[in-house]
Amino acid sequence: MNNAVLVCEKLGKSFIQGGHEIKVLQDLDLEVAAGEKIAVIGVSGSGKTTLLNLLGGIDTPSSGRVLVNGSDLAVLGSREQDLLRNHSLGFVYQFHHLLGEFSALENVAMPLIIARRPWSECQQRARDLLTRVGLGARLAHRPSQLSGGERQRVAIARALVNNPLCVLMDEPTGNLDRQSALSIHDLIQELNEQLKTSFILVTHDNTLASRMDRVLVLQDGMLKPFQAQPQ
Repeated sequence: MNNAVLVCEKLGKSFIQGGHEIKVLQDLDLEVAAGEKIAVIGVSGSGKTTLLNLLGGIDTPSSGRVLVNGSDLAVLGSREQDLLRNHSLGFVYQFHHLLGEFSALENVAMPLIIARRPWSECQQRARDLLTRVGLGARLAHRPSQLSGGERQRVAIARALVNNPLCVLMDEPTGNLDRQSALSIHDLIQELNEQLKTSFILVTHDNTLASRMDRVLVLQDGMLKPFQAQPQ
């Protein structure tokens, strides 16, 4: 796939537990095209979060490799990995992980601040993203002053602030009520269409999964196309 923004080849991950090797992922292949939306589903404990951590360079594979925009994470030093993650990938978790002492604008600007961009640029970019996700009137609010759905919107804006090629999402609607979850579904769709950002979502939300370009099942350590059961 010539326009792949993220690739993993023969990816494997094992853990030692009680003196025994537990294989979580084995010989897993995946290519994500620019602007593609992929849902990853599977039973609890199948390794979905482990897969996201490997794709994002947060964890190290036992075998195989991960390429982000053509760069092999394994051959990069820790600083180079950090720079690549900061510029090419965004992360959204089930729990928003916002910093409670900072405003929505400051939380969204944080990746740019870490990258030592000028404060005026950080502010403008964060303001633009928060406006885009419908929170232009909530810039100065801290996380405790926002609803669950609003906090997740802030987290999504933060993930997009560096114009990443791909955003990795771990159960982005898992802690939201149905109405808030549906608004996040619409937001992901809109941002994908407007920004052409790729999304990889781990989710138990069947409605959200059905709106992706591809749905893959993580089973027996490998990804397989989802086959809907006949009615």
